[in-house]
Amino acid sequence: MSDKPSLTNVATLRTRARQHLEMGAITPSYRPDRDAVIKLLNDALATEVVCFLRYKRHYFAATGIHAQGVKAEFLAHAAEEMGHADLLAKRIVELGGLPDFSPATLVERSHAEYIAGDTLADMIREDLVAERIAIDSYGEAIAYVGADDPTTRRVLEGILAVEEEHADDLRSLLDRLR
Repeated sequence: MSDKPSLTNVATLRTRARQHLEMGAITPSYRPDRDAVIKLLNDALATEVVCFLRYKRHYFAATGIHAQGVKAEFLAHAAEEMGHADLLAKRIVELGGLPDFSPATLVERSHAEYIAGDTLADMIREDLVAERIAIDSYGEAIAYVGADDPTTRRVLEGILAVEEEHADDLRSLLDRLR
């Protein structure tokens, strides 16, 4: 006997697809708690926006002999963080929610803090801390949705891969400053 689930016959799929059209992509086979997944995604969205803002501040505030190369990295990371925010907002809408870009609650919903840093090394360290927080947060979110929401999982996995690259970039920048 196989552990694989059985496939629904085509007639049943067609009938179910005509029901609850207002739900868009969310069909009866969607298993996770949709509100919980939307909250998880909105918290990740807040984290990405806060990280974008911190990277932009660091881009404009960085000074010193090593600043030019580091500024370019800050600017590239900022753009990628905004791209992540867009991916998360798109997925939230696909799940029937609304992305929460409210400035009033961004920092409290963000997993990463907005710590400016005074020196170039401090800025890099704070960005590295934020990336490490994001890596852990995305790992937990991926485990939470698991196989129950493969589309959200793939979005989160893609973002996680870039956050890991950011952490590696920042570690390398810190090594060069030493």
